[in-house]
Amino acid sequence: MNHEHHNMSNITQPVDHAKMDHQQSQGYSKHEGHSVGIFKRKFYISLGLTIPVLVLSPIIQKFLGFSISFYGDMFVLFGFSSVVFFYGGLPFLKGSLTEIKNKMPGMMTLISLAIAVAYFYSSAVTFGLSGEVFFWELATLIDIMLLGHWLEMRSVMGASRALEKLSQLIPDKAHLVKGQQIIDINTSELKTGDVIIIKPGEKIPSDGVVVQGESFVNESMLTGESKPMSKKVGSKVIGGSINEDGSLQIKIEMVGEATYLSKVINLVKSAQASKSKTQVLADKAAFWLTIIAVSVGVATFVTWLLLGKDIAFAIERAATVLIIACPHALGLAVPLVVAISTALSAQNGLLIRNRTAFENSRRISTVVFDKTGTLTEGTFTLTKIYNFNAQYNQDKTLAIAASLEKNSEHPIARAVVKEAENKGSKFLGVKNFHAIKGKGTEGDVEEVPYILASPGFLKELGLNIPLELKQTSATVVYLIEKNENKLIGAFALSDVVRLESQKAIDLLKKEGIKVWMLTGDNAQVAKEVSEELGLDGYFAEVLPDQKQDKIKELQEKGEFVAMVGDGINDAPALAQADVGIAIGSGTDIAAETADIILVNSNPRDIASLIMFGKATYRKMVQNLIWATGYNVVAIPLAAGVLYRYDLLLTPALGAVFMSLSTIIVAINAKTLKVKK
Repeated sequence: MNHEHHNMSNITQPVDHAKMDHQQSQGYSKHEGHSVGIFKRKFYISLGLTIPVLVLSPIIQKFLGFSISFYGDMFVLFGFSSVVFFYGGLPFLKGSLTEIKNKMPGMMTLISLAIAVAYFYSSAVTFGLSGEVFFWELATLIDIMLLGHWLEMRSVMGASRALEKLSQLIPDKAHLVKGQQIIDINTSELKTGDVIIIKPGEKIPSDGVVVQGESFVNESMLTGESKPMSKKVGSKVIGGSINEDGSLQIKIEMVGEATYLSKVINLVKSAQASKSKTQVLADKAAFWLTIIAVSVGVATFVTWLLLGKDIAFAIERAATVLIIACPHALGLAVPLVVAISTALSAQNGLLIRNRTAFENSRRISTVVFDKTGTLTEGTFTLTKIYNFNAQYNQDKTLAIAASLEKNSEHPIARAVVKEAENKGSKFLGVKNFHAIKGKGTEGDVEEVPYILASPGFLKELGLNIPLELKQTSATVVYLIEKNENKLIGAFALSDVVRLESQKAIDLLKKEGIKVWMLTGDNAQVAKEVSEELGLDGYFAEVLPDQKQDKIKELQEKGEFVAMVGDGINDAPALAQADVGIAIGSGTDIAAETADIILVNSNPRDIASLIMFGKATYRKMVQNLIWATGYNVVAIPLAAGVLYRYDLLLTPALGAVFMSLSTIIVAINAKTLKVKK
């Protein structure tokens, strides 16, 4: 993935808005070397100079019914117009030279041709050529073009402001724990392994893990998750998120380029700079429009001369064609949607690495989910307790098992302990504790020896699996009283379906998308999950290296497939899919084979992504239709095809329509929203 390198130390410095204006405008080729501020200043100064140009123009005086004349008035008019042309028109003249040098004539070439023809013809009339001057049209045209470019650049920059907002999430200072002291240092000086204190209400300066304290942290600006996340010892935190109500001590794990925020900024930059098929199409259309406009402009000029009109009229018609045809709206139609959609996506936890894949998300006909950790929680949950001895009730059975498992880190042990904590069970003293690798645990609880055994170990002890547990798909552990070698109880544990999964699947099905599941689990587990969620189908007992083949199977049936996985063991399947989506990667966004990365593990974000992809594509198409349709109608009018009906567009009015078209495209792009 090619992207600009981002130095985290730069993030922590105060933002230089003028510099940022310049840097962002550099990224937009036709505005190279100019900032929003430059166009704004040139617009106001040129507008001020246009007032005397209008007052001294004979046509304006005649139209408004007043007269101002004095010796040399035409030369004064020429002087003011020259300043407007060379000062206000300079960005367009320089831009046209760059376009011609790169053999890519475009909108700057068109504007330059229009204003140059107007200026030099009017200047020739001033110094003796017969005809009418239209300096007023030249000046108003330049004013309108400057205004249009100013508003256009401001729109483009508004879309890219998300990068600045992300940068501002990092605080300047951090409270470093150094021995018994706490000292404030610059965030840029933090190193991996440093321990810092985050007070309530403060921003977290870098990625790390909580080593002391408990609090809720607001990560909404980074992940789109509106609900504050609970953080305690062992929890990972992201730099830029906001600590809410408790103090935390955090051990720094990532700094600089390696941090989540830095990676997100680089991804957004890379995605905004990348070109999709739609954008390439728009660029080609803009190029050909320029060629057509110049050709039509020349043809218009020659035609009107041949029809007997004077040179002033012919020049005015040709200039109007060139102005009307300026493909600003076309050139902005896709890039602005790209910039806005990528920034909005990042703010909502949808990180786009491949623009084409994102646009293609509208074509998805089948979504294939990896099961564990995506549709399910990815962790064991105690779902049922069985009792096989009248002397033990469920509470006592759970208390004994949880006491045995309290010091174990095994996922099954954690699930049993968590259930006991949720029910308020009393943990009992354990002696002679011993973990039996791969089989279970044993120990004395209240002087009675117990074993917590796997099904295999249960058989080794000569005990049979109860009939009601023989057909279950759940993972089961058994509590045995060792001295009597009798079964006391059993605990069924399952990787439960996430609450969000059903809503996600309902949303996808509502959009007419088929939903499949891919899992390495046994067929019984897959069948139960599939039936619970109402899936269209599932692949069970699939090894990681076989997942790619399952995606191929669906593609061969004509399905446009999105694969949703964790980005690690699902890498071949993600690469094979038409759209590869890495989910549940948390702060690790380096899923190289995925086209799109979802920060949260919420399957509902898949539905959001697809619908946002559709909305983004619609905006692009709407903008392209408007931009090209406008030119199809306006260019013939500018050439004068309806002249016999007294319907003509002046160059200045043409510039108004051209700028209006650009602003409509920008406003339409800005109405794009992520609905989650």
